Amino acid sequence: MSRRKDKAKRLLEEPEMPNAFNALDALSNLPSGPEGEVLQRTSKRGQKNTNRGRVDIVRQTAHRGGKAVTVVKNFTGIGLPEKKELAKKMQKACGVGGTVKDGCIEIQGDKREEVKTILVEAGFNPVFAGG
Repeated sequence: MSRRKDKAKRLLEEPEMPNAFNALDALSNLPSGPEGEVLQRTSKRGQKNTNRGRVDIVRQTAHRGGKAVTVVKNFTGIGLPEKKELAKKMQKACGVGGTVKDGCIEIQGDKREEVKTILVEAGFNPVFAGG
């Protein structure tokens, strides 16, 4: 007997697989949904975004003559004008100079705590990274 005929014979002899969905017919008496008030989502338009992502705060001294600089990195979904605005707020609060370079905000001096409070107010999740 050839393999094809043998396989066809086995397929005819094997019982048909039971339908797994037959058991669901017994569940037809379940309620259609929650009773009472259904909570509706309210728009967050006009409210401040409180979860704008994680940003890293790093203190660097490399290539700066031993001077410490606070660098804020890894901004996602934020444009250059908003970074400049944040940098200006940080400079005013810390009483030091700073700049925006390569998508990072650099603040003169070790001002990590002050920078963290400003970033939290702006809705970011600041994390101290590195040294």
